[in-house]
Amino acid sequence: MSKKIYCLARFRPKSGKEKALFEVLKALEPDTLREDGCLQYIVTRRIENPCAGGSDDYPIVFNEIWRDRESFEAHCNRRAIREFFERECLSDDGLVAAWDVNVYTDEPEDYDAPVMGARCG
Repeated sequence: MSKKIYCLARFRPKSGKEKALFEVLKALEPDTLREDGCLQYIVTRRIENPCAGGSDDYPIVFNEIWRDRESFEAHCNRRAIREFFERECLSDDGLVAAWDVNVYTDEPEDYDAPVMGARCG
């Protein structure tokens, strides 16, 4: 198992603002991809497909993979990321109507991870 953090950051743009929001989010990619611990950081937009009939409530989603919790939290505390949320999510003038950010692990809840430095026998 790993200590990787998987993040899905979903955004619902205000009416008529989807294209503008997508462009603002795309602009965050280059610097974020240079961050220590960033393994994947891709903004995606929902497309129609007959094999996937899910909800279109959040048509823009960041798919992120971070080396570990510390890397993810450092990213969240970058000035550019904080300013994005303040300007686009919290401000009345922002492009975002709603957002949903969740992190996940690939480790089972009761994973019996090896203890580093433990002696056998």
